[in-house]
Amino acid sequence: MQYTLTAPERINTTIELPASKSISNRALIISALAGGQQIPTNLSDCDDTHVIVRAMSEMPYEIDIMAAGTAMRFMTAYLATLPGETHIITGTERMKHRPIKILVDALRYLGANIEYVGEEGFPPLKIEGAELEGGKLEISGDVSSQFISALLIIGPVLKNGLELTLTGNIMSRPYIDLTLHTMHDYGAKAEWTSIKTIKVSPTGYTPRTYNIENDWSAASYWYEMLAFCNDKQSEVTLQGLMDASRQGDSVVRYMFSMLGIKSRFDTTEQGVTTNVILKKTDFCVPRMEYDFKNQPDLAPTLVVTCCVLNIPFHFTGLSTLKIKETDRIEALKKEVRKLGYIITDLNDSELRWDGDRCEPDENPVIDTYEDHRMALAFAPACMRFPSLRINEPKVVSKSYPDFWEHLKSVGFVIKD
Repeated sequence: MQYTLTAPERINTTIELPASKSISNRALIISALAGGQQIPTNLSDCDDTHVIVRAMSEMPYEIDIMAAGTAMRFMTAYLATLPGETHIITGTERMKHRPIKILVDALRYLGANIEYVGEEGFPPLKIEGAELEGGKLEISGDVSSQFISALLIIGPVLKNGLELTLTGNIMSRPYIDLTLHTMHDYGAKAEWTSIKTIKVSPTGYTPRTYNIENDWSAASYWYEMLAFCNDKQSEVTLQGLMDASRQGDSVVRYMFSMLGIKSRFDTTEQGVTTNVILKKTDFCVPRMEYDFKNQPDLAPTLVVTCCVLNIPFHFTGLSTLKIKETDRIEALKKEVRKLGYIITDLNDSELRWDGDRCEPDENPVIDTYEDHRMALAFAPACMRFPSLRINEPKVVSKSYPDFWEHLKSVGFVIKD
């Protein structure tokens, strides 16, 4: 399937963003470990969350989490803590080539019974649940934060709790902190005891009602659209976002303030921030440098935005992009070239653009590589590249299933 996109000249709209899948997926696992009596509300309506909900409700012998990386990591740890239960967890072909050895080794060290069904170091996995001892554990801090979060989440139900020391550079620290905050909300005692060590006490979790905040990652594409819009009267209101959000990607409002987009928060009578209003300004930096180690999912958005706005950049901290739904470093290099921009990579963890151009494709078609972030990040570029085409657009269901309908509601023309 392919969509051809045509953008409106002005955007004036209010958008109800999807709920945060990062918080939804954490809260679902923690709620289950708390007994599962109260399901979190305002859950993300996306593929990654649906697979966890389905797995929790049905608990089949073979659990297929499809392309959901978060679900693979969190469910692996969760299943390892269920005495008397045996499951195989698997996913798509791409998932079967996404490494999981570091998490499996850590869980085995804590007492888990896990076997590889296929290739060593990769899913599928056969997991025999057991009461795990827990204890002290070291893991590299520059791996996917989802490995670290998976271990932390089960910490309160381990017999001896968990003392987790992160070695080397720590990537995606805001996602680790988001996990700790969600654990605290369910009564867990889990704290940083030093700059490298987190201690989780074996206190278990307390059941409670829990409402999920909307998704700051999804907000980034509306910031991008407004940055591309030439009409200075355009304005976007995004609902369900908090000023003091625990989501790491909430930093997008500061990043786009450097690209000419001002954020203003509305507050309800009860003092709870629920809306952010985006407006254009005349300010824009001449060059952008940023370390994405704490917000890697925002990198595709900022790469496309800076290229299209002709803002040279040097982005670092991108090592985890190579093990996402696709190798995003290579995918971004290839797809922005279709629009006429030549970006280079360094050390498998950096992307740089110094203004090098090439002849753009006459009718560019963006490939999405079964990766929702590629479709979401490139779609707004149709505001500067009329009739831009996106291959396999339905991949956005992984995190933002209503994205195309939201675009249509504000005047985008989408033809398949």
